[in-house]
Amino acid sequence: MEIITANELVSGAVVYLDCNGRWVQDVNAARRFQAGETSERDEFVKRAKANIRLVSVEVEAVREVNGALVPDRLRARIRALGTTAPYGAQRQVLGEDGHVSL
Repeated sequence: MEIITANELVSGAVVYLDCNGRWVQDVNAARRFQAGETSERDEFVKRAKANIRLVSVEVEAVREVNGALVPDRLRARIRALGTTAPYGAQRQVLGEDGHVSL
């Protein structure tokens, strides 16, 4: 089973295509594409990539666990769960040289 995900350009929010062709932020509201729906899925991806409000359009493999969608890739799971930094956490500000110490 697969879903289509993207980022909203202005807000940066992770969004998912739902059954009504809208972009929503809840991964569990995402439209689920089955193995036989690849041409329909690909058409939605093509239209999403042409939408200037969306970036990083991707197809993600998911599985259902206890009634909830769980993406197979770790990156997609993190995106579905939200930020990994605590709310209000201090962000690193780079100096003039833009160097990040390791």
